[in-house]
Amino acid sequence: MNKTGKRPSPAAERILNRYVQGELALAEALRQLYAFPSRTPEHFQPAKSTTQVVDLGHSRLPTVKTAEDGAKRTSADSYEDLFREMLDELNRFIGLHRLKNVLHEAFAFAEIQRRREELNLKAEPVVWHMIFQGNPGTGKTTMARFMAKWLHRFGILSKGQLVEVERADLVGEYIGHTAQKTREQIQRALGGVLFVDEAYSLARGGSKDFGREAVDTLVKAAEDHRTDLVVVLAGYPREMEAFLRLNPGLPSRFPIQLHFDDYSADELLSIADRMLAEREYRLSPDARRRLSAWLSEQTAAGTCFGNARFGNARLVRNVLERALRRQARRLLREGIPDREALMTLRAEDFTWEVGER
Repeated sequence: MNKTGKRPSPAAERILNRYVQGELALAEALRQLYAFPSRTPEHFQPAKSTTQVVDLGHSRLPTVKTAEDGAKRTSADSYEDLFREMLDELNRFIGLHRLKNVLHEAFAFAEIQRRREELNLKAEPVVWHMIFQGNPGTGKTTMARFMAKWLHRFGILSKGQLVEVERADLVGEYIGHTAQKTREQIQRALGGVLFVDEAYSLARGGSKDFGREAVDTLVKAAEDHRTDLVVVLAGYPREMEAFLRLNPGLPSRFPIQLHFDDYSADELLSIADRMLAEREYRLSPDARRRLSAWLSEQTAAGTCFGNARFGNARLVRNVLERALRRQARRLLREGIPDREALMTLRAEDFTWEVGER
Protein backbone atom coordinates (compact mmCIF):
# COMPACT_ATOMS: atom_id res chain seq x y z
CA MET A 1 0.00 0.00 0.00
CA ASN A 2 1.04 3.61 -0.50
CA LYS A 3 0.77 6.42 2.04
CA THR A 4 -2.91 7.07 1.14
CA GLY A 5 -3.86 3.51 2.15
CA LYS A 6 -4.65 2.49 -1.47
CA ARG A 7 -3.03 -0.48 -3.19
CA PRO A 8 -1.29 0.12 -6.53
CA SER A 9 -3.09 -1.28 -9.57
CA PRO A 10 -2.39 -4.92 -10.54
CA ALA A 11 -0.37 -3.66 -13.52
CA ALA A 12 1.81 -1.50 -11.27
CA GLU A 13 2.30 -4.38 -8.83
CA ARG A 14 3.50 -6.65 -11.63
CA ILE A 15 6.00 -4.03 -12.81
CA LEU A 16 7.28 -3.49 -9.26
CA ASN A 17 7.62 -7.24 -8.68
CA ARG A 18 9.61 -7.66 -11.90
CA TYR A 19 11.89 -4.81 -10.83
CA VAL A 20 12.43 -6.36 -7.37
CA GLN A 21 13.20 -9.74 -8.97
CA GLY A 22 15.77 -8.14 -11.26
CA GLU A 23 13.85 -8.71 -14.50
CA LEU A 24 13.56 -4.97 -15.24
CA ALA A 25 16.10 -2.19 -14.94
CA LEU A 26 15.06 0.86 -12.89
CA ALA A 27 14.71 3.09 -15.96
CA GLU A 28 12.51 0.54 -17.76
CA ALA A 29 10.37 -0.02 -14.64
CA LEU A 30 9.81 3.73 -14.30
CA ARG A 31 9.00 4.02 -18.02
CA GLN A 32 6.32 1.35 -17.72
CA LEU A 33 4.90 2.80 -14.49
CA TYR A 34 4.46 6.18 -16.13
CA ALA A 35 3.20 4.75 -19.45
CA PHE A 36 -0.41 5.69 -18.62
CA PRO A 37 -1.73 8.00 -15.88
CA SER A 38 -4.05 5.51 -14.19
CA ARG A 39 -1.29 2.89 -13.96
CA THR A 40 0.93 5.12 -11.85
CA PRO A 41 0.97 4.45 -8.09
CA GLU A 42 0.22 7.63 -6.17
CA HIS A 43 3.44 7.52 -4.18
CA PHE A 44 5.33 7.81 -7.47
CA GLN A 45 3.48 10.99 -8.47
CA PRO A 46 5.76 14.05 -8.44
CA ALA A 47 4.60 17.35 -7.03
CA LYS A 48 5.35 19.32 -10.20
CA SER A 49 5.42 18.54 -13.86
CA THR A 50 6.14 20.37 -17.09
CA THR A 51 4.61 19.45 -20.45
CA GLN A 52 6.97 19.23 -23.41
CA VAL A 53 7.63 17.20 -26.54
CA VAL A 54 10.05 14.35 -25.93
CA ASP A 55 11.84 12.82 -28.89
CA LEU A 56 11.11 9.08 -29.00
CA GLY A 57 13.20 8.39 -32.08
CA HIS A 58 10.42 7.61 -34.59
CA SER A 59 8.04 10.36 -33.54
CA ARG A 60 7.40 13.39 -31.41
CA LEU A 61 4.47 12.90 -29.07
CA PRO A 62 2.98 15.18 -26.42
CA THR A 63 4.07 13.71 -23.08
CA VAL A 64 4.31 14.73 -19.46
CA LYS A 65 7.85 14.99 -18.16
CA THR A 66 8.20 14.96 -14.40
CA ALA A 67 10.30 17.59 -12.66
CA GLU A 68 11.94 15.04 -10.34
CA ASP A 69 13.30 12.27 -12.54
CA GLY A 70 12.22 12.87 -16.14
CA ALA A 71 9.99 9.81 -16.41
CA LYS A 72 7.31 10.25 -19.08
CA ARG A 73 3.81 9.07 -19.86
CA THR A 74 1.62 9.48 -22.91
CA SER A 75 -1.68 11.31 -22.36
CA ALA A 76 -4.95 9.51 -23.07
CA ASP A 77 -5.84 11.96 -25.87
CA SER A 78 -2.50 11.48 -27.61
CA TYR A 79 -2.92 7.69 -27.38
CA GLU A 80 -6.23 7.88 -29.26
CA ASP A 81 -4.63 10.11 -31.88
CA LEU A 82 -1.73 7.69 -32.13
CA PHE A 83 -4.03 4.74 -32.77
CA ARG A 84 -5.79 6.62 -35.58
CA GLU A 85 -2.43 7.64 -37.07
CA MET A 86 -1.25 4.02 -37.03
CA LEU A 87 -4.39 2.84 -38.83
CA ASP A 88 -4.04 5.60 -41.40
CA GLU A 89 -0.47 4.55 -42.20
CA LEU A 90 -1.47 0.87 -42.31
CA ASN A 91 -4.28 1.59 -44.76
CA ARG A 92 -1.89 3.43 -47.07
CA PHE A 93 -0.20 0.14 -47.92
CA ILE A 94 -1.33 -1.11 -51.33
CA GLY A 95 -3.23 -4.41 -51.18
CA LEU A 96 -2.59 -6.75 -48.21
CA HIS A 97 -6.27 -6.63 -47.23
CA ARG A 98 -6.35 -9.80 -45.09
CA LEU A 99 -3.14 -8.80 -43.36
CA LYS A 100 -4.47 -5.34 -42.54
CA ASN A 101 -7.53 -6.86 -40.87
CA VAL A 102 -5.39 -9.14 -38.69
CA LEU A 103 -3.13 -6.28 -37.60
CA HIS A 104 -6.09 -3.99 -36.93
CA GLU A 105 -7.59 -6.68 -34.69
CA ALA A 106 -4.26 -7.23 -32.89
CA PHE A 107 -3.74 -3.54 -32.11
CA ALA A 108 -7.40 -3.15 -31.14
CA PHE A 109 -7.13 -6.11 -28.76
CA ALA A 110 -4.00 -4.63 -27.17
CA GLU A 111 -5.77 -1.29 -26.73
CA ILE A 112 -8.80 -2.91 -25.07
CA GLN A 113 -6.53 -4.83 -22.69
CA ARG A 114 -4.81 -1.55 -21.82
CA ARG A 115 -8.15 0.06 -20.99
CA ARG A 116 -9.24 -2.95 -18.90
CA GLU A 117 -5.98 -2.79 -16.98
CA GLU A 118 -6.51 0.91 -16.27
CA LEU A 119 -9.84 0.02 -14.64
CA ASN A 120 -8.26 -2.81 -12.60
CA LEU A 121 -9.99 -5.49 -14.68
CA LYS A 122 -8.28 -8.71 -15.65
CA ALA A 123 -6.30 -8.19 -18.86
CA GLU A 124 -5.07 -10.84 -21.25
CA PRO A 125 -1.35 -10.68 -22.03
CA VAL A 126 -0.62 -9.68 -25.63
CA VAL A 127 2.13 -11.72 -27.31
CA TRP A 128 3.47 -10.01 -30.43
CA HIS A 129 5.77 -12.71 -31.84
CA MET A 130 4.82 -13.34 -35.48
CA ILE A 131 5.16 -15.62 -38.47
CA PHE A 132 5.22 -14.02 -41.93
CA GLN A 133 4.48 -16.16 -44.99
CA GLY A 134 4.71 -14.70 -48.48
CA ASN A 135 6.50 -14.76 -51.82
CA PRO A 136 9.34 -12.33 -52.63
CA GLY A 137 8.38 -8.68 -52.92
CA THR A 138 5.13 -8.93 -50.94
CA GLY A 139 6.25 -6.50 -48.22
CA LYS A 140 7.41 -8.78 -45.38
CA THR A 141 10.44 -6.68 -44.42
CA THR A 142 8.49 -3.44 -44.87
CA MET A 143 5.76 -4.72 -42.54
CA ALA A 144 8.36 -5.79 -39.95
CA ARG A 145 9.75 -2.25 -40.03
CA PHE A 146 6.20 -0.89 -39.62
CA MET A 147 5.64 -3.12 -36.59
CA ALA A 148 8.93 -2.10 -34.96
CA LYS A 149 8.07 1.56 -35.39
CA TRP A 150 4.53 1.37 -34.05
CA LEU A 151 5.16 -1.04 -31.20
CA HIS A 152 7.77 1.45 -30.04
CA ARG A 153 5.46 4.42 -30.41
CA PHE A 154 2.81 2.63 -28.36
CA GLY A 155 5.37 2.02 -25.62
CA ILE A 156 5.36 -1.77 -26.07
CA LEU A 157 9.00 -1.82 -27.25
CA SER A 158 11.59 0.42 -25.67
CA LYS A 159 13.70 1.19 -28.77
CA GLY A 160 11.93 0.12 -31.96
CA GLN A 161 14.90 -0.97 -34.04
CA LEU A 162 14.64 -3.70 -36.68
CA VAL A 163 17.43 -6.29 -36.76
CA GLU A 164 17.37 -8.47 -39.89
CA VAL A 165 19.15 -11.84 -39.75
CA GLU A 166 19.37 -15.03 -41.78
CA ARG A 167 20.76 -18.50 -41.20
CA ALA A 168 24.41 -17.47 -41.56
CA ASP A 169 23.99 -14.88 -38.79
CA LEU A 170 22.66 -17.47 -36.33
CA VAL A 171 24.17 -20.89 -37.07
CA GLY A 172 27.72 -21.61 -35.96
CA GLU A 173 30.31 -24.14 -37.08
CA TYR A 174 30.91 -26.07 -33.87
CA ILE A 175 29.11 -27.08 -30.68
CA GLY A 176 28.15 -24.05 -28.62
CA HIS A 177 28.89 -21.55 -31.40
CA THR A 178 25.28 -21.39 -32.61
CA ALA A 179 23.84 -20.47 -29.21
CA GLN A 180 26.51 -17.78 -28.83
CA LYS A 181 25.85 -16.26 -32.26
CA THR A 182 22.09 -16.38 -31.79
CA ARG A 183 22.27 -14.74 -28.36
CA GLU A 184 24.43 -11.95 -29.81
CA GLN A 185 21.73 -11.15 -32.38
CA ILE A 186 19.07 -11.31 -29.68
CA GLN A 187 20.99 -8.78 -27.60
CA ARG A 188 21.18 -6.47 -30.63
CA ALA A 189 17.43 -6.74 -31.08
CA LEU A 190 16.33 -6.22 -27.46
CA GLY A 191 13.88 -3.34 -27.36
CA GLY A 192 12.90 -3.94 -30.98
CA VAL A 193 12.09 -6.57 -33.62
CA LEU A 194 14.31 -9.51 -34.60
CA PHE A 195 13.39 -10.42 -38.19
CA VAL A 196 14.58 -13.90 -39.19
CA ASP A 197 14.40 -14.13 -42.98
CA GLU A 198 14.06 -17.56 -44.62
CA ALA A 199 13.57 -19.04 -41.14
CA TYR A 200 12.79 -22.45 -42.67
CA SER A 201 16.49 -22.77 -43.59
CA LEU A 202 17.18 -23.35 -39.88
CA ALA A 203 15.51 -26.76 -40.19
CA ARG A 204 17.63 -27.95 -43.11
CA GLY A 205 20.54 -30.31 -42.68
CA GLY A 206 18.97 -33.04 -40.59
CA SER A 207 19.16 -33.84 -36.90
CA LYS A 208 22.91 -33.14 -36.67
CA ASP A 209 22.58 -29.64 -38.09
CA PHE A 210 23.08 -26.71 -35.68
CA GLY A 211 20.02 -24.91 -37.04
CA ARG A 212 17.80 -26.69 -34.53
CA GLU A 213 19.86 -25.16 -31.72
CA ALA A 214 19.25 -21.70 -33.19
CA VAL A 215 15.49 -22.33 -33.23
CA ASP A 216 15.55 -23.49 -29.60
CA THR A 217 17.56 -20.41 -28.56
CA LEU A 218 15.16 -18.09 -30.40
CA VAL A 219 12.10 -19.70 -28.82
CA LYS A 220 13.60 -19.36 -25.34
CA ALA A 221 14.49 -15.70 -25.96
CA ALA A 222 11.00 -15.01 -27.31
CA GLU A 223 9.59 -16.28 -24.02
CA ASP A 224 12.17 -14.73 -21.67
CA HIS A 225 12.09 -11.27 -23.29
CA ARG A 226 8.48 -11.17 -24.47
CA THR A 227 7.88 -7.76 -22.83
CA ASP A 228 10.62 -5.99 -24.82
CA LEU A 229 11.39 -8.15 -27.85
CA VAL A 230 9.35 -9.26 -30.86
CA VAL A 231 10.64 -12.18 -32.94
CA VAL A 232 9.38 -12.53 -36.51
CA LEU A 233 9.98 -15.76 -38.45
CA ALA A 234 9.58 -15.09 -42.17
CA GLY A 235 9.77 -17.07 -45.39
CA TYR A 236 8.05 -18.44 -48.46
CA PRO A 237 4.64 -20.09 -47.81
CA ARG A 238 5.35 -23.72 -48.75
CA GLU A 239 8.71 -23.82 -46.99
CA MET A 240 7.32 -22.14 -43.86
CA GLU A 241 4.44 -24.61 -43.68
CA ALA A 242 6.92 -27.50 -43.76
CA PHE A 243 9.07 -25.74 -41.17
CA LEU A 244 6.10 -25.35 -38.82
CA ARG A 245 5.17 -29.02 -39.22
CA LEU A 246 8.67 -29.96 -38.07
CA ASN A 247 8.33 -27.58 -35.10
CA PRO A 248 4.73 -28.06 -33.86
CA GLY A 249 5.30 -25.93 -30.76
CA LEU A 250 6.09 -22.78 -32.73
CA PRO A 251 2.56 -21.62 -33.72
CA SER A 252 1.46 -21.37 -30.08
CA ARG A 253 4.51 -19.24 -29.26
CA PHE A 254 4.10 -17.10 -32.39
CA PRO A 255 0.34 -16.46 -32.31
CA ILE A 256 0.17 -13.71 -34.96
CA GLN A 257 0.50 -15.37 -38.37
CA LEU A 258 0.35 -13.04 -41.35
CA HIS A 259 -0.08 -14.23 -44.93
CA PHE A 260 1.23 -11.86 -47.60
CA ASP A 261 -0.77 -12.46 -50.76
CA ASP A 262 0.67 -11.88 -54.22
CA TYR A 263 -0.33 -8.53 -55.70
CA SER A 264 -2.85 -8.21 -58.53
CA ALA A 265 -1.89 -6.50 -61.80
CA ASP A 266 -3.73 -3.30 -60.80
CA GLU A 267 -1.99 -3.27 -57.41
CA LEU A 268 1.42 -3.74 -59.05
CA LEU A 269 0.67 -0.84 -61.41
CA SER A 270 -0.27 1.33 -58.41
CA ILE A 271 3.02 0.32 -56.76
CA ALA A 272 4.86 1.36 -59.92
CA ASP A 273 3.10 4.75 -59.88
CA ARG A 274 4.08 5.26 -56.24
CA MET A 275 7.71 4.26 -56.82
CA LEU A 276 7.98 6.64 -59.76
CA ALA A 277 6.24 9.52 -57.95
CA GLU A 278 8.74 9.24 -55.09
CA ARG A 279 11.51 9.83 -57.66
CA GLU A 280 9.56 12.52 -59.56
CA TYR A 281 8.93 10.40 -62.64
CA ARG A 282 5.70 9.38 -64.32
CA LEU A 283 4.41 7.10 -67.09
CA SER A 284 3.23 8.35 -70.44
CA PRO A 285 -0.18 6.97 -71.50
CA ASP A 286 1.47 4.53 -73.92
CA ALA A 287 3.96 3.41 -71.27
CA ARG A 288 1.14 2.85 -68.79
CA ARG A 289 -0.76 0.66 -71.26
CA ARG A 290 2.38 -1.32 -72.11
CA LEU A 291 3.35 -1.89 -68.47
CA SER A 292 -0.22 -2.71 -67.44
CA ALA A 293 -0.59 -5.32 -70.21
CA TRP A 294 2.70 -6.98 -69.26
CA LEU A 295 1.82 -7.08 -65.56
CA SER A 296 -1.54 -8.65 -66.43
CA GLU A 297 0.27 -11.37 -68.38
CA GLN A 298 2.55 -12.11 -65.44
CA THR A 299 -0.18 -12.34 -62.83
CA ALA A 300 -2.46 -14.35 -65.12
CA ALA A 301 0.19 -16.99 -65.80
CA GLY A 302 -0.54 -20.14 -63.84
CA THR A 303 3.05 -20.39 -62.59
CA CYS A 304 3.00 -16.99 -60.90
CA PHE A 305 0.72 -17.15 -57.91
CA GLY A 306 2.01 -19.47 -55.20
CA ASN A 307 5.39 -19.60 -56.96
CA ALA A 308 8.37 -18.06 -55.18
CA ARG A 309 9.79 -17.09 -58.59
CA PHE A 310 7.16 -14.36 -58.92
CA GLY A 311 8.79 -11.18 -57.66
CA ASN A 312 5.74 -8.96 -56.97
CA ALA A 313 6.88 -5.45 -55.97
CA ARG A 314 10.52 -6.50 -56.34
CA LEU A 315 9.80 -7.39 -59.96
CA VAL A 316 8.22 -3.96 -60.52
CA ARG A 317 11.22 -2.21 -58.99
CA ASN A 318 13.64 -4.11 -61.25
CA VAL A 319 11.60 -3.31 -64.37
CA LEU A 320 11.47 0.39 -63.45
CA GLU A 321 15.20 0.52 -62.77
CA ARG A 322 15.86 -0.84 -66.24
CA ALA A 323 13.36 1.60 -67.77
CA LEU A 324 15.09 4.55 -66.10
CA ARG A 325 18.44 3.51 -67.53
CA ARG A 326 16.97 3.13 -71.02
CA GLN A 327 15.27 6.52 -70.71
CA ALA A 328 18.61 8.11 -69.80
CA ARG A 329 20.29 6.65 -72.91
CA ARG A 330 17.37 7.78 -75.09
CA LEU A 331 17.39 11.35 -73.75
CA LEU A 332 21.12 11.78 -74.33
CA ARG A 333 20.72 10.44 -77.84
CA GLU A 334 17.80 12.79 -78.60
CA GLY A 335 19.50 15.94 -77.34
CA ILE A 336 19.01 18.38 -74.46
CA PRO A 337 15.75 17.34 -72.71
CA ASP A 338 13.23 19.68 -71.11
CA ARG A 339 11.61 19.17 -67.69
CA GLU A 340 8.70 17.15 -69.07
CA ALA A 341 11.01 14.79 -70.94
CA LEU A 342 13.19 14.30 -67.86
CA MET A 343 10.15 13.21 -65.85
CA THR A 344 8.36 10.98 -68.39
CA LEU A 345 8.94 7.32 -69.18
CA ARG A 346 7.75 6.27 -72.63
CA ALA A 347 6.64 2.86 -73.90
CA GLU A 348 9.93 2.31 -75.72
CA ASP A 349 11.79 2.55 -72.37
CA PHE A 350 10.24 -0.72 -71.20
CA THR A 351 11.69 -4.08 -72.20
CA TRP A 352 11.25 -7.52 -70.67
CA GLU A 353 13.66 -10.38 -70.30
CA VAL A 354 12.46 -13.73 -71.60
CA GLY A 355 10.71 -15.66 -68.84
CA GLU A 356 11.06 -12.77 -66.41
CA ARG A 357 8.97 -13.16 -63.25
